Amino acid sequence: MAVKGFWKSGHPPTLFCAFLYFDFCFAIWVMNGAMAPFISEEFHLTPMQKGFMLSVPVLAGAFMRFPTGILAQYIQRKWAAVLEMGLICVGLAYGYFFVNTYDQVLYMGIPLGIAGASFGVAISLGSGWFPPKYKGLAAGISGAGNSGAVIAMLLAPPLAKRYGWQSVYGYAILLMLVPLFLMIFVAKEPPDQEKKKLSDYLKILVDKDAWIFNIIYIVTFGGYIGLTMFLPTFFHDQYGIAKTSVGQYAAVIAIMASILRVAGGWAADKIGGVRMLNYLLAAIVICSFVASTLPSPVVITVILVILFSALGAANGSTFQLVPLRFPHSTPVAMSLVGEVGALGGGFLPWAMGISKQYLGSFSGGFIFFALFGVFAFVMLLVVQKRWTRTWVGEGGKARHHEETSYETP
Repeated sequence: MAVKGFWKSGHPPTLFCAFLYFDFCFAIWVMNGAMAPFISEEFHLTPMQKGFMLSVPVLAGAFMRFPTGILAQYIQRKWAAVLEMGLICVGLAYGYFFVNTYDQVLYMGIPLGIAGASFGVAISLGSGWFPPKYKGLAAGISGAGNSGAVIAMLLAPPLAKRYGWQSVYGYAILLMLVPLFLMIFVAKEPPDQEKKKLSDYLKILVDKDAWIFNIIYIVTFGGYIGLTMFLPTFFHDQYGIAKTSVGQYAAVIAIMASILRVAGGWAADKIGGVRMLNYLLAAIVICSFVASTLPSPVVITVILVILFSALGAANGSTFQLVPLRFPHSTPVAMSLVGEVGALGGGFLPWAMGISKQYLGSFSGGFIFFALFGVFAFVMLLVVQKRWTRTWVGEGGKARHHEETSYETP
């Protein structure tokens, strides 16, 4: 009955379009990560060069997220998504026809980054039709589009082996056309945003609660995107797994984050996003420290499955809270949090490469990530009492509708 009530409370076709838009954009965003062993072999890259190559799309996507959120407030989220997907197709055509050197691969990270900017628009578009008590579940379903990483990990390596890695950019254009046309003809703009002056939207840049979300999201999503980008390289370089098989290992791990993102959003609606994040951040820290011991391929796969499950559920829990805190500027808030979170993730592959090149192993990268997780966990413990007194209910659950208008301190 609760599930039936959820679907009736919003606009499912728009939610589906938002999911598919984010799903296929995510596949494009991590494409170089899926093909990294092929690219690295062709250009004889050092560990540090590999890490930097994988960081560029993540960083580019991160920097574009907040401006895309601002744009969506003025031209509507639906049309911001359509514009973005059109630009992605142009960028993929550039990759197919013109990318032949390592430097050009780095430049290609910029158009791939456009796909990474889809996050705030997709989550806000999908969840915008649903009432506060279902925000976590709706955001979790929209955000489950990070399962696009699985599409890239499973399809890109065999296509790269058979046709050459540059050809994968061309095939990806066909993939992108599906959500583009659905967005144009099926999606409807939600009624949940207010028109404000640009200066009013930019106030979120100095809001301390926004920055607390930013730091948490560096761990939860930054860890997910950074490690997802690096998994094929990690399994190939650390364990000698064949280039055509690394995607299968990475896909098994990455899919857990997508599945658990929905579960995390649903559970956050039920018991509260703050309470969920307390448990999940602790799990992320423990798993990261264990992963730094670099055990056998089977054991590390199990550890990473647990870690990615916690990361995915924590992403869903985070975005159960953001619309409750910023109900009238949700696209901007989500884009800012998504931007800073992805920026943190952009440095993770680079940190892994630096650790391997200068310390001789990937352990240092995992330890660095775990220590940042400890910082986010302690910070959440400090602020949660204030949050539950001012704008959110017990444990982080939504308050009654009349009490959810909190936007500024």
